[in-house]
Amino acid sequence: MKSRLRTRGWFETVAAAISGCLFLVTLAWPDWIEGVFGVDPDKHSGALEWAIVAVALCATVVFSLLARGEWRRAQVSGAKGRP
Repeated sequence: MKSRLRTRGWFETVAAAISGCLFLVTLAWPDWIEGVFGVDPDKHSGALEWAIVAVALCATVVFSLLARGEWRRAQVSGAKGRP
């Protein structure tokens, strides 16, 4: 039987991937904001970078859990034969 994932599940999966990439990039290269945008909003204190790491980590966890629930819902409804 074929399972069908709702658009919401795809959105949550993509959002988890994007926030996970943002987390890893900011953790590995903390000065990317200065390099990409040419501004230094926290005057080299690193506070903004750590805030981005924390928010991106939280977003990754939340979106991953939501996506996991959608994928499981799709598997269960596919196994029962529901659309």
